[in-house]
Amino acid sequence: MKIIHFADLHLGVEVYGRPDPTTGLDTRLLDFLAAFDKLVDYAICQKVDLVLFCGDAFKSRDPSQTQQREFARRIRKLADAGIPVFLLIGNHDLPAASGRATSTEIYETLRIDKVTVAAQPKVYNIETDSGPVQIAALPWPRKSTLEGKAQSEGQSLSSDELKAKIEGAMSSKIQQMADAIDPMQPSILAAHIWVDGAATASERKFILGAEPTVMLSNIALPVFDYVALGHLHKRQELSGTPPVVYSGSLERLDFGEENDDKGFYVIEITVRDGRKIVGHRFQKLDGRRFLTLEKTLDEEDLNPNASVLKLLADRREDIKDAIVQLKIKMPESLAPLLRNAEIKSALKDAYYFAVSREIERQARNRLGAEHDESLTPMQALEKYLSMKGVSESRKKELMEKAEDLIASLGS
Repeated sequence: MKIIHFADLHLGVEVYGRPDPTTGLDTRLLDFLAAFDKLVDYAICQKVDLVLFCGDAFKSRDPSQTQQREFARRIRKLADAGIPVFLLIGNHDLPAASGRATSTEIYETLRIDKVTVAAQPKVYNIETDSGPVQIAALPWPRKSTLEGKAQSEGQSLSSDELKAKIEGAMSSKIQQMADAIDPMQPSILAAHIWVDGAATASERKFILGAEPTVMLSNIALPVFDYVALGHLHKRQELSGTPPVVYSGSLERLDFGEENDDKGFYVIEITVRDGRKIVGHRFQKLDGRRFLTLEKTLDEEDLNPNASVLKLLADRREDIKDAIVQLKIKMPESLAPLLRNAEIKSALKDAYYFAVSREIERQARNRLGAEHDESLTPMQALEKYLSMKGVSESRKKELMEKAEDLIASLGS
């Protein structure tokens, strides 16, 4: 039995994008759809038995009709190829108000063949071409449900009490589902949760204390052959027996994921002589690259613009079709010497670029009480450069240029 595990598609991320002149769609949406297409094509070509999606189909809880259409096209392509698709509900899939439908609930309402939507925590039995597989589903918990239950019982819970109650309910439900598993059949725990101790991408703005978490020991139960996780965008394997795996996001979302490989996992479960053999591997996708370039300019740099352009020339191949941020750190005196037009021209082959400058502002130094009108302009300049800490070689060069300038003014 061969299963694909992926999560956190986040269709609708449009940062660093622009309208595509051919389709009219945002180019970043096309990036994410291209990654999804590669997964779909792989699933069909390799004749996988199940595609397991662990939540967050869209960036927004209220995706546009276009985003929903493009997602549905690919789900339908898998279903038409005879591949069952399991859609777990993530936090971005939940509506803002209780009682409203989730962004993927329509598939369940229409009863589309081969598509299962897991909005409730329970064990689902999925038939595949290689036999049945049990999926214990733990979607993102609905806080409103527990809040409503507590209020009906006359309780008023603080945020910490509600968080603890959710964590307890999740752990309890996982154990209940584990007790219901047939150990002779392939089984997977699919959860959209935060496992305590798991790493996040550097630009995620989560505050760990604000979100409910589960302990690794509460999900790495031996009855499960594989634990498929969604919610955190950083790909990582938390345990080996059973494998507890965050597949990570399918495409890079921001510079916090610049160095992360993106893709999906392929799980293979074989039953031999009553014993299950489980293997899994990461299938890398070549998505949109992010690239950070940094240049620190020294006050003694005679041609700071050329120094920046050399960096860009040296990284020309890396810049091509990448989302690039160029960070320049320099003293205030060099700022006027940078030519923006030339720098932007050198970045023209990037998919998107942004240039930022960090200016080191220096307080003006006074020449001192001993300075008086008896000092010649050259003597005053020499004294000023010494007080600024300019090196002897640089001071000599500046003094020579000043001398030539003064001579030209007097001629």
